[in-house]
Amino acid sequence: MNDDQLAYLQSELEGLPPEEGLRWLAYNYQGKVAFSTSFGQEDQVITHFIFRQKLPIRVFTLDTGRLFAETYDLFQRTRMKYKQPIETYFPGSEDIEILLTEKGPYSFYDSVENRKECCFLRKVKPLKRALKDTTIWVTGLRAAQSDARQGLNKVQWDAGFSLFKYNPLIDWTYEHMLDFIDRENIPCNPLHKKGFISIGCAPCTRAIAPGEDLRAGRWWWEQSHKECGLHTAQATNLPQTQHTNKL
Repeated sequence: MNDDQLAYLQSELEGLPPEEGLRWLAYNYQGKVAFSTSFGQEDQVITHFIFRQKLPIRVFTLDTGRLFAETYDLFQRTRMKYKQPIETYFPGSEDIEILLTEKGPYSFYDSVENRKECCFLRKVKPLKRALKDTTIWVTGLRAAQSDARQGLNKVQWDAGFSLFKYNPLIDWTYEHMLDFIDRENIPCNPLHKKGFISIGCAPCTRAIAPGEDLRAGRWWWEQSHKECGLHTAQATNLPQTQHTNKL
């Protein structure tokens, strides 16, 4: 990591609102900035900032093959509203063929290790391809989403992918985000209004009850930090399981 570059990015971006920070990055790191969207509410806000300003920032998504139908519908509605492309990355077909052959379609329910293996194959490996030659990775992380994200900064170094991460909404509250979405008429997943606050793969997401943590609906059957590996320093380390050792 280049400490001087990190300090420079922090000094330039910390005080800027999201739309200005994204604009600054787009023109100071041309061709080196990418935004990953999973079509959650935070991601839709950032997509709005990028597409409304027609910024030269590459927008991409990871299609795990297990998404809700409502997520695909939102994907299409977003494309139609902004008339901008969203690159799509799939997991490797051989990886998933071996996983399902050896462990079946629901191995992630059996153990945390199996769940992390599935996340790695369907999300982390495709993300590594998507971020190739990228210097700045833009995300929709908010500090209020979970305890694990409380200590995140607006600009930080991601050791797992060896690049800088920009979290423009890190200090936004949930209420602020909802107000902005309503005011700007930003398309969102109808599942949010049914209690699905954090939406991932369909078999791994449920609605939350009043008072539950915002990410309680993700991998609800296990006790963990509720992360899939995309935003951890160990993201590029292949889980040591029977399946992955054969690849």
